[in-house]
Amino acid sequence: MLEQVNRVILVLSGKGGVGKSTVSTQLALSLKENGFKVGLLDIDLCGPSVPYILNLEGQNVHQGPEGWIPVYMDKEQRLGVMSIGFLLSSRNDAVVWRGPKKTSMIKQFLEDVCWDKLDYLVIDTPPGTSDEHITVMENLRGVPQCAAILVTTPQEVAIEDVRKEITFCRKTGIPILGIIENMSGYECPNCSECTNIFSSGGGKSLAELSKIPFLGSVPIDPRVGKLAGQGVAAVKELPDSTTSKVFTELVRTLAETSTNGLTS
Repeated sequence: MLEQVNRVILVLSGKGGVGKSTVSTQLALSLKENGFKVGLLDIDLCGPSVPYILNLEGQNVHQGPEGWIPVYMDKEQRLGVMSIGFLLSSRNDAVVWRGPKKTSMIKQFLEDVCWDKLDYLVIDTPPGTSDEHITVMENLRGVPQCAAILVTTPQEVAIEDVRKEITFCRKTGIPILGIIENMSGYECPNCSECTNIFSSGGGKSLAELSKIPFLGSVPIDPRVGKLAGQGVAAVKELPDSTTSKVFTELVRTLAETSTNGLTS
């Protein structure tokens, strides 16, 4: 039920393993910390890592009179979460489904979850541009405030896959908010020096070439890695970290574009 959602943010990546779910969860947590009411929908059916990252494993989803009730992280219900991970008995269970069953489940997630009123719905998508993504786009056609954030890593193979994601968004009419370059070097937790263990600057170069905004570089930070499984926002726990600064700026950008609007 998206009628009461003011803004939908799709988090996309051309390939897996680039930290898309970490970006999705930290974005949702950062928005919550800034006073917004947020929903986080995990539609990565074959790799639902959001319940683990947010320390919500073992929680049950209940059916209400108007649809599924999301799992809330706080008593004030400022961050609700929905994932197929809540419907599996174990983290080790595999979802072995053909395309039609996957698209049917995603359609249910988009139509039958009772979100109540939300400022933002963050959707963590599977990697690539598959049937699942087409289902999402078809169901979001009636949502006026919808935009995509693309996540990449500095390596050339990841950059090339993000090019396809840009093409996909433009063909389906989804405005692109910008690109985040994740795992952009290793930041020492003691001296804060950043070492480029991979190549660097690929995400920024792609953004400039494609004429879309660059939203920042997020380094590998062991302190942020330790937050996985705790459900804690970097902006709250590590306010001076580079990661915190990137997400603080991203929240500010979202607030500005919510006011001024977006173009494809």
